Amino acid sequence: MITTILLSVGIVFLAELGDKSQLMALTFALRYRWWVVLGAIATATATVHLISVGVGYFLGAALPTRAIALVAAITFLAVGLWTLREHFGGDDAHDADPKPPRTNTAPYFVVLSAFLLAELGDRTMFATAALATDNSWIGVWIGSTIGMVVADALAIAVGILVGKHLPEHVIGIGSGLLFLYFGTASLLAAAIPGIGVLTGGAFAILAPAVAGAALLIRARLAHRTELVPDRPAAEPAEEMH
Repeated sequence: MITTILLSVGIVFLAELGDKSQLMALTFALRYRWWVVLGAIATATATVHLISVGVGYFLGAALPTRAIALVAAITFLAVGLWTLREHFGGDDAHDADPKPPRTNTAPYFVVLSAFLLAELGDRTMFATAALATDNSWIGVWIGSTIGMVVADALAIAVGILVGKHLPEHVIGIGSGLLFLYFGTASLLAAAIPGIGVLTGGAFAILAPAVAGAALLIRARLAHRTELVPDRPAAEPAEEMH
């Protein structure tokens, strides 16, 4: 049992290094409280890996992975647009308005649903199912869950360190652009299965690049409008005698 757990921890941890789930964890950590993000990731991971080890490879192969990827892509794009909409104004506008107290319930379900959709049909799920065919499914489930949570916890720690040195407005825009990238990359992978990772990633950069350029142009136009003084109304010309 202990050997199976350690084997699963090592395989899943190495598989998750540099994976999109780490980038997602980092992005969520920039926006939400770290324990909310980690708790949602742990719940989603335990659920997905329980499915993979409980039912095995055949259920994984039968899952509509393309449809799940499309739903995940739409979810990421919606979260990205929603985040950018919240931070589309200038810093002064956001500083002037009082901010309502943040709750943990909605972010928890946002992170939970995003990771459930992202991990269903992912390579980690199939690796976990393959390990469960020759090892104890309980050990594989525990080890794979721990391995993924630890890998994503490292990304969350990086997000916390970065978040301490950046304004909330910048963090919001950056996380929104990252979600646009995740959504576009997932959409391209689902719509064009034969596209390579590098090619898909290169094309996916276009979405946040266009959105970022639009934000920059809008911010500069707003800044120029503030700098232009209001012209006084023209006085009526004196009558010629």
